[in-house]
Amino acid sequence: AYTYVYTVFGELIAWVLGWSLVSEYMFSVSSVATSWSAYFQNILAGFGWRLPVFLRAAPGTASVPGGRFDLIAFLIVMIISVLLLGGVHESARVNTAMVVLKIAVILLFIGVAIFYVKPANYHPFMPFGVGGVFKGAALAFYAYVGFDAVSSAAEEVKRPQRDMPIGISMSLVIASILYITLATVLVGIVKYTKLNVADPVAFALQYLHLTNLSGIISLGAIVGMTTVLLVMSYGGTRLIFAISRDGLLSNRLHKLSPKTHVPVSNTILFGLFAAIFAAFIPISLVSELVNIGTLFAFALVSLGVVFLRRNPAFAHAKAAFHVPLYPYLPILSFILCVGLMLMLQVFTWVAFVIWQAVGLSIYAMYGYRHSHARRNLEQNYRD
Repeated sequence: AYTYVYTVFGELIAWVLGWSLVSEYMFSVSSVATSWSAYFQNILAGFGWRLPVFLRAAPGTASVPGGRFDLIAFLIVMIISVLLLGGVHESARVNTAMVVLKIAVILLFIGVAIFYVKPANYHPFMPFGVGGVFKGAALAFYAYVGFDAVSSAAEEVKRPQRDMPIGISMSLVIASILYITLATVLVGIVKYTKLNVADPVAFALQYLHLTNLSGIISLGAIVGMTTVLLVMSYGGTRLIFAISRDGLLSNRLHKLSPKTHVPVSNTILFGLFAAIFAAFIPISLVSELVNIGTLFAFALVSLGVVFLRRNPAFAHAKAAFHVPLYPYLPILSFILCVGLMLMLQVFTWVAFVIWQAVGLSIYAMYGYRHSHARRNLEQNYRD
């Protein structure tokens, strides 16, 4: 998305979008790490092991009032960063194995839990009306951000023009089917009012007194979220790599290790900040910060489709994939993204504005002066 918007709108808008995407990836890792921690602690509790209360969750976590520092969330993010430092190929093999196991566990939950569904739990079907549906969509949107991470590997794909659209589309379709099916079964076995916890699937099975299965599902959830942590951490570091390569961030952030071909400083810095956010910010706040940054980025990309197709330089370019239902689909996408952003809390907007202010300050003090595009333009002018 960053490179795409850079091509369509230029450097400044690309920086704003890129900075938003940095928040998307970083806070996504933090939020998933928080859930990972909750499921892992659920498994530990099954063996009678419990951390001190102040190390169980971030401050402000509703389900753990005494939480001060989420130790498990902090550690898992740092472990993921170390794994990525080992090189993308090793991480990819681990990721593939975990994805297969994750899907198997999801199907196991659906196959067992569907027999415990109570139709009464679906009434009322929309307890908060249509407005509640859109507010819920704005909050749940971060669950879909992973499909965008597929594009971060474009430079390492042999045939990106063909493979990237297929990979993005299929990941979105498959994930949507699994999300909808699992959510339908989940709220069918336990009333939605009881699911305001960090580990809802395990909680639902414990509610049904399926303790053994709850442990298996918790393990599967941990495996599944580990793949998400890998993908989002990888995507975040590759995004920062691209921004740094354009001169908008320090050159150190795109220098590769000669042995593993991994941006070491970049990976360590990204992991450290994501781990700190996971340890100190509750998931309810982190998830909204993910959503507003992602929705803003997707809104710009949708608008970019219209601008790109109207640009004479690109209007007749040959491409393996064209957006269907143009211009209606990208315009509708833009409207929906902005609409969902307006559903988020005032605090989220304040945090978003502060984040962008910090980003623009970095661009003004460093990025603008070190921009490769600007330097090339000045050199051409002098020539």
